[in-house]
Amino acid sequence: MSYATKRYWFYTFVTLFTFVVPFITVNDNHLLLLSFEKLQFHFMGLTYDVNEFYIMPFLLMFLFIGIFALTSILGRAWCGWGCPQTIFRTIYRDLIQGTLLDLRNTTNKQKRMNTSPLENTIKVIVGFLLWTLIALTASTNFIWYFVPPEDFFTYMQHPQDHLFIIIFIATTAAFLIYDIVWMQESFCTYLCPYSRIQTVLYDDDTKHVVYNTNRGAEECTTCEACVKICPTHIDIRQGLQLECINCLGCVDACSAVMGKLGKKSLIEWSTPKSVLHHVQSTVFSKRNIMYFIAMAGSLIFAAVAASDQEQVLVNINKTNELYKEKNGVVSNNYIVNIHNTQKQTYTYDVKVEDKNFHIDSFEALTLKSDGMRKRVLVISTNQNLSQSDRRDSALKVKLTIFAKEDPKISAVKEISFMYPRAQ
Repeated sequence: MSYATKRYWFYTFVTLFTFVVPFITVNDNHLLLLSFEKLQFHFMGLTYDVNEFYIMPFLLMFLFIGIFALTSILGRAWCGWGCPQTIFRTIYRDLIQGTLLDLRNTTNKQKRMNTSPLENTIKVIVGFLLWTLIALTASTNFIWYFVPPEDFFTYMQHPQDHLFIIIFIATTAAFLIYDIVWMQESFCTYLCPYSRIQTVLYDDDTKHVVYNTNRGAEECTTCEACVKICPTHIDIRQGLQLECINCLGCVDACSAVMGKLGKKSLIEWSTPKSVLHHVQSTVFSKRNIMYFIAMAGSLIFAAVAASDQEQVLVNINKTNELYKEKNGVVSNNYIVNIHNTQKQTYTYDVKVEDKNFHIDSFEALTLKSDGMRKRVLVISTNQNLSQSDRRDSALKVKLTIFAKEDPKISAVKEISFMYPRAQ
């Protein structure tokens, strides 16, 4: 099976996977969702509120370190096999223009389209309209990772009330149209920052497209099949270049030509050490081992952070008034925001853990699942703090916010209780 066939199957899998993921839920939570409306992050069936986004830095660390590790081991495999830019260009250039409309020679990507006949002009317009439809579909799919599909389809029943979503989809689609139709591979060559860092991450153990210079001078037939098939218009015989996206089209082309001569391809997806020096390469180089350790550490820290998920989310802020004093009794006012993250309705109350303090005012909150409301909390003390000779002017007070129906569902918060110093 050629690399091109493998890529097409992989593109199909990636496309279907990307479309299906927003619809997958575990325990009524999405597999992957970043909701700005609800300020929640869903990951692998778990939900994290904005106050619990401490897991995000570890996941981002894993993502970026993983990109470095992948590049160090497999070169720009992402660019050729998983990047939306490459997949979209393949759909538009090879599938729509090449196969469906017969406007391009898919084996010679250096040859420009002939758009002069009226028939071809009509085909170009048809191809543009088809890609516009695909771009709108892809843009809609993209927003499902921020607005869940069930909410999206409800919102679209009244689109005039959700113009931001409409504008977002239209803007993203417009970018995809401009990028794929007009910028084409120039995006990979000139704009994508990934190509600029690949040379820093490559070494002789990195697997990428390698032209065998040891055999090339004597065995190359100069058919230039490898040049004609290249979507970024480079000659791999001149060595690895920034524009190479590891699509491996040149490997297929050379394999077809050299195979007729009973010889092995001059271009391989391998490592320079294996092809040029005939030495077994390894993925367990010192640099890669450090990448693996860093990735494992990121996942461990993320797992620890995820396991510390709070059962109820509470945010307590003091009001603008520092404190009140009446007959030597000092009291403080707070705004308590409680978010019920459970799947059923609970009534939440507050208690003070320090016997020297007591609650003067707080009304218990009954919240439905995912409900969130605020209450004023007034705490006072029976200590005569106005005559205190302490150097500071604040005490730490521990509060427990709990569900009356199930006290195990609780959160412990520490607040600052302000009081006047003795004159």
